[in-house]
Amino acid sequence: MAELPKELIDDLVLANKILYRLNVVDAFGHISVRHPDDPKKYLMARHLPPGMVTGADIVTFDLDSNPLTHADRPQYSERFIHGEVFKVRPDVISVVHCHARPLIPFANVKGVKLKPMFHMCGFLGCGVPIYEIRDAGGQTDMLVRTAPLGKALAETLADKAVVLMRGHGATMVGRSIQETVFRAVYSMDNAVVQMQAHALAAGGEVEFLSLEESEKSMGGRNVPRSWSLWKHQMTAGR
Repeated sequence: MAELPKELIDDLVLANKILYRLNVVDAFGHISVRHPDDPKKYLMARHLPPGMVTGADIVTFDLDSNPLTHADRPQYSERFIHGEVFKVRPDVISVVHCHARPLIPFANVKGVKLKPMFHMCGFLGCGVPIYEIRDAGGQTDMLVRTAPLGKALAETLADKAVVLMRGHGATMVGRSIQETVFRAVYSMDNAVVQMQAHALAAGGEVEFLSLEESEKSMGGRNVPRSWSLWKHQMTAGR
């Protein structure tokens, strides 16, 4: 197979480490990126904790989530999340799946929606659906281990930036590795701030960004600045 761009591989490895350092993922979770030369393929690490991923661990998959490289090594069981999202969302270049603790209550508590609290989270203003795995697979271990379960998740995500997963975590998408990491980090931050606001309100009203405010603040101009800081933090003193 043709050699992949070093900068892309470096960014994918760095994204794994940033997500780990910022507590979006722990030993579990993963990030992928669409293949730069073939939209019917994607790249993601083999079965490893994100903080341990190196360039040598990056696997090429087809959109059915079959490994085209590293086929002799264990792969993430939930790789179908990525392949099925890439199938139905040609605009998506990168996907993150995580179990960030602050997001889980918003997937499990009925009648409470994750909504944008501040200008860094305008991408939440279009709505945050919740994936109910029981609707697609009945009683499971909550993991998206098959293509049909991944397809159901992708359908629930629809045209949104984030989908919460009841009893599990969340999946975020973006137009680049950098944007998807940004959305994962700030989705988690928004959840923390929103819970604080609800606690402070003690039954009172919480103000969220309006739809127009969300649309005006989601242009992505904050992504490069955030990425440059995170990259500096991860690489300084190397």
